[in-house]
Amino acid sequence: MNETKRHGLRWTDALFAILMLILAVTCLWLGNWQMARLGEKEALMAAVDSRLSSAPVSAPGADQWAGLDLEAWNFQPVTLTGTYRYTQTVTVFTSLADARGRFSGPGYWVVTPFELEGGGTVFVNRGFVPQELQEQAALGDLHGDDPGIVTITGLFRPGEQVGFMAPEPDMSDRIEWVRNPERLAAMVDPALAPIAPFYVDLPAGGAGDLPQGGETVVSFSNNHFGYALTWYGFAIVAVVMLGFWLWRQIRRPVQSA
Repeated sequence: MNETKRHGLRWTDALFAILMLILAVTCLWLGNWQMARLGEKEALMAAVDSRLSSAPVSAPGADQWAGLDLEAWNFQPVTLTGTYRYTQTVTVFTSLADARGRFSGPGYWVVTPFELEGGGTVFVNRGFVPQELQEQAALGDLHGDDPGIVTITGLFRPGEQVGFMAPEPDMSDRIEWVRNPERLAAMVDPALAPIAPFYVDLPAGGAGDLPQGGETVVSFSNNHFGYALTWYGFAIVAVVMLGFWLWRQIRRPVQSA
């Protein structure tokens, strides 16, 4: 006669169970890592908020640029003393959304070298102009002659990274595509060297003034909590599915003669 009995786990079943456990532990670790990143991001955002509301400090001098921690200075209000070199202005293409000022859409950042009184040059982003004013901005129609020594205040910004798809600069029309000091330096008088590895964003001027300053975007991607929940969810699902599978395997009847 036939006899029904329950069977134990085969080695292949045990291997599958181990792999599922490894998957669950990995998902749990990734969830914990995302929570750690969340803490770091929240600390960074708090530090930036504190900097934005702090009093301006003197920008780092040329003797500090080599080992400067750019992220530690990001969004810090700074003061610079020196001279604009308006004739060396470069325009950087952008598309401004959610503008605080009157103008938005396709246009250009107007970036002018600022030769420091103590030596070296910092690029200053004076603000945004609409696309149709690019030539005027580059040729100097939006400013006069180079002034004397002045002191300005703006926000410290690390140079932007150059993506692999960034076009080459248009040297003849003085158009760039990224606010990267190293790339911008190739478009100005070599006598302005050394060039700072950061630039400075100017605040807003009067209503309707061009270039339109005060358009610094202060935002951080912070999806770490959602990612953590997703990984924790995967870990729970893996454990539940493994438990159900093991229960089915152990209780599955086999027939023997």
